[in-house]
Amino acid sequence: MSDKKGNVWIFIEQEGGKIADVSLELVCKGRELAQRLGVKTEAVLLGNNVASCADTLYSYGCDTVFLAEDERLEPFTVLPYAKVIMDLIREHKPNILLFGATLKGRELAPRVASEKLGGLTADCTELRIDDFEDKKNNKSYTDKLMQIRPAFGGNIIATIVNTWEDPQMVTVREGVMKLDDPVPGRKGELVKVDVALSDVETVVKVLERVRADKEVDLKGAQIIVAGGYGVGSKANMKLIYDLAEALGGEVGASRAAVDAGWIDHDHQIGQTGVTVRPRLYIAAGISGSIQHCAGMSESKKIIAINTDPEAPIFSVAHYAIVGDLNTVIPQMIKAFKAKQ
Repeated sequence: MSDKKGNVWIFIEQEGGKIADVSLELVCKGRELAQRLGVKTEAVLLGNNVASCADTLYSYGCDTVFLAEDERLEPFTVLPYAKVIMDLIREHKPNILLFGATLKGRELAPRVASEKLGGLTADCTELRIDDFEDKKNNKSYTDKLMQIRPAFGGNIIATIVNTWEDPQMVTVREGVMKLDDPVPGRKGELVKVDVALSDVETVVKVLERVRADKEVDLKGAQIIVAGGYGVGSKANMKLIYDLAEALGGEVGASRAAVDAGWIDHDHQIGQTGVTVRPRLYIAAGISGSIQHCAGMSESKKIIAINTDPEAPIFSVAHYAIVGDLNTVIPQMIKAFKAKQ
């Protein structure tokens, strides 16, 4: 391995010994970036009684697992986690640090970036290694992390590059990065970390945790019927539900439909919602903004229904139906039921 650059780190989220999907996705992406740089893929695993997670992390591509176990690290609170991570950063000087864009990640990553006086790019949809030419300051940089994400409300795709001291830090939404198959039996190095916390870092205590299960599982759905603002009204969303029921799928929505109050945010697909890859995705009344397409464009088959033949959604659709969804959807339901 090269000693010219620090390694690629991934902050691992876990609960009850189960690693979050977004962390495993980031391990796979981190390994890809590390191989490009010729460095190691390393995981930062914090909690209490979490050592059993290490074998899973090795199987997905980690070379090293930094393990910090302490009862004060469970349940998660941001101050002790940030302290442990900053101590590790000062000692080992990583090149790249990846966080999931989750409730934990969005609370922890800015705290670490602030302590490090570094930058943080949120909600990236793609990461890659490339060279960068800073023409304004007449400087060249090699092997920098290209941090790609929608900007200005999803109207453009921005590529952000850090020119300050490492680590280069980003958050990435669940489902955006590809999850590779694990390699059972793959081994790595376990580095146990001493946890040094003062009263200041442990001042916050979790008194109660209230959980509510989501009513919809879009990430695991194989068939999704999604409605947008073009559906026309909350009452018309019944057509979307009817088609989803007929096909045995889940109901999704664009941000515009959610903002209009026609459907709950748990159904939202896109950069500010869920990223999905179903076998079949039907988009009805969705114009197809960059932000929405970022969350569904990798679906295996995409059918788009829109009255506007120039709608951007047609550029990512495999099948385009130009027509009124109030007419098209009932015909689709009738045809499917007749086939059954």
